[in-house]
Amino acid sequence: MSLSATRCRKKVLAVSSGGGHWIQLMRLTPAFGDSEVIFVTVNDRYESQVPSGCRFYVVNDATRWDKVGLIKAALRLLWIEVKERPDVIVSTGAAHGYFAVYFGRFLGARTVWIDSMANAEHLSTSGARAGRHADLWLTQWPHLAKPQGPHYRGSVL
Repeated sequence: MSLSATRCRKKVLAVSSGGGHWIQLMRLTPAFGDSEVIFVTVNDRYESQVPSGCRFYVVNDATRWDKVGLIKAALRLLWIEVKERPDVIVSTGAAHGYFAVYFGRFLGARTVWIDSMANAEHLSTSGARAGRHADLWLTQWPHLAKPQGPHYRGSVL
């Protein structure tokens, strides 16, 4: 591929925490087409699931009850975003995705939040907070959709 062709490819930062969030993010991989994709998650064992040629970063896992851990994860995500300068950030959650979407907006990236399929009764805490920062805010449950978001575009995962 020529250098000019590489520059025309969109750079996608795909971010999630572990478990089901990661599984859902991996199910989205075909939607990234021929974009340059960089994956960010909390478990180094997931690297074996990343398509060949994609970069992979690990950030520390943390929850809302671990404030120091969240700050460390947020700073690491900010560093990754400044270094990589993605055009688009896609996240399936949780806190790590919130930080990625939040920082991405300030850095000029388009942002997409897809709330976890597991949140059938109400939005996730991270999803409710990330929505106001996302360019596209999606839920996979029609009864959770609202005119101002999240929006329902079908069950994507």
